[in-house]
Amino acid sequence: MNLSITNSLTEAELALLRETERDRLAGLDEDALAELHDRIRRARTKYVNVYRRTGAATVGVKGGRGVAKERNARNAAKAEVFEDALARVSRSLAAAARASATALRAERVAAARAARSAGPERGPDPGSDAPPASRPRAVPRDAPVRRKQDASTLATGARRQARRDSTRSAATGNR
Repeated sequence: MNLSITNSLTEAELALLRETERDRLAGLDEDALAELHDRIRRARTKYVNVYRRTGAATVGVKGGRGVAKERNARNAAKAEVFEDALARVSRSLAAAARASATALRAERVAAARAARSAGPERGPDPGSDAPPASRPRAVPRDAPVRRKQDASTLATGARRQARRDSTRSAATGNR
């Protein structure tokens, strides 16, 4: 980071940039990294917008973009400093998210393995007087899944009938 830019940052901005140092990022969890990412992104966006607005206003006064850019270099440098900090935090956040996803996936797999049965459940013996196992509850006719099943069945029948009709018309020569 440029020393002249460091001297032009406020104490709050310097503190924000210090939070993006590698050793400090290593101690943060995913939620803290996401919160820091948002704060850095807001600071970067602020200086990018200031740079653009100041540049646009100065072009009219100075008469050209090249001359206007010289007067706006500090805002551009501040935006660049926060852009670099945002990249550091983004990399750390992505790594934390990958680690979290891997841990959750392993947890789900372990739970699924624990819940897996050794085989199909055995029903009552044919000679016993135990009541038969209850059947799954019927899905109501107006349930979305039932409407989809019904529509799928109708569409399958319609396709089958269309194939028959086209085969018959081809055989008889009617087209």
